[in-house]
Amino acid sequence: MSKENLARMRELTYKANDVLKKLFDDAGLILVDFKLEFGLFKGEVVLGDEFSPDGSRLWDKNTLDKMDKDRFRQSLGGLIEAYEEVAHRLGVKLD
Repeated sequence: MSKENLARMRELTYKANDVLKKLFDDAGLILVDFKLEFGLFKGEVVLGDEFSPDGSRLWDKNTLDKMDKDRFRQSLGGLIEAYEEVAHRLGVKLD
């Protein structure tokens, strides 16, 4: 991996963080952390992955309740309801 490609990945990561932090903040959620996967397409660095509560940690801004896969990992229950609530707050219709 070249220094230029690493710099591009860093740049894209910071941009994604800025956009996602604001998106979730506006939805009453704290974006604790997330993962991104990068690849090369025709020599260019591309971001290639989905973004979901499975690959990130999201907490309710007021209660600090976990709204992500940690609900499953820590046997907190209500995983589907938490995912549905995240979708609802983001304006995603699930019907």
